[in-house]
Amino acid sequence: MNFKNTFLAAALLAAPAIAQAQPVNGLYVGAGVGANFLDKTNFSGTWDSPAIRLEGEGAEFSWGYVGVLSLGWGFGNGLRAEIEGSYRQNATSSSKASNQTYSSGANGNASSYGAMVNILYDIDLGNMLGGITPYVGAGVGYIWHHYSDVGNRTSDTDNNFFNGTSGAFGAQAIAGLSLPISAVPGLAMTAEYRFMMTAGHTMDSNTYQGTKYPANADVDNANHSILLGLRYAFNAAPTRVAAAAPVVAARTYLVFFDWNKSDLTDRAKQIIGEVASARGTGVTRIEVNGYTDRSGADQYNQGLSVRRANAVAAELLRRGVPRNEIVTRGFGEANPLVPTADDVREPQNRRVEIILK
Repeated sequence: MNFKNTFLAAALLAAPAIAQAQPVNGLYVGAGVGANFLDKTNFSGTWDSPAIRLEGEGAEFSWGYVGVLSLGWGFGNGLRAEIEGSYRQNATSSSKASNQTYSSGANGNASSYGAMVNILYDIDLGNMLGGITPYVGAGVGYIWHHYSDVGNRTSDTDNNFFNGTSGAFGAQAIAGLSLPISAVPGLAMTAEYRFMMTAGHTMDSNTYQGTKYPANADVDNANHSILLGLRYAFNAAPTRVAAAAPVVAARTYLVFFDWNKSDLTDRAKQIIGEVASARGTGVTRIEVNGYTDRSGADQYNQGLSVRRANAVAAELLRRGVPRNEIVTRGFGEANPLVPTADDVREPQNRRVEIILK
């Protein structure tokens, strides 16, 4: 399965609707489906009564399916907390008895289901990846592992398999990508890799040569999952697409900056060139007003907004605009285009407004 290509293809199909990433703030729900791989396990413990020790027995599993549902809360600064329910199932691909592996006649399946609490963090890269936001996380919870006739069966009387359901505490690591869809504010595609492992499980039944025996068989549960899904944040504001051209109304132009930067991009220089060309007759004043988003200290942001305004003014001078026509000011975090909570990195608030009067 080439998961990377699958996600890229889905992203290309959604390209006309892709929006600029915004931090999750408030309640959200998510769902994902995909494939999972259950690592092979050796059986240890005993079977029969009086107990006979298990030696050289185990099982391997095929790729199976996985589904996850989650309910979470975003804190507006990249941090998220959620609860999830999950289900995984894998068919037996081969079994091992007395250190001999049997692929023909492999029987049964293993499944896992349970709930976890996850803490995740969205990594703000601005618009570096075209709106895609990477995230990482970890979770803990409780998982039930179920064996249904896991082993080898060549006939109704020639078989050796295990059954049982056992719960145990588990943990998981998560790495993913989210891609917002502007057609539905708050909606995002997700792609994830998850590694889940539990503390171990005990199966209580062993069927051998058609006869059922009590067992105390310890098995492992280590799982790799790959999922595609959707996430919906309920209180998301309408998603704004990053301005790529001058704003016509009131002869105002916008220049955007990377986070914590005051240097001009090539696109910013192009817009400033358009301002210099648009001065025309009757323009006697050009206001250059700098702003920041709400991440960082107020005093630092005030200085950063002034540096941004000065960088734009310097480029106007280089393009022949007289200094006496230019008025520069820095407003720090004031007057955001997109209202946000404190410490939120909002790309559209990192700007300079150039107003021709």
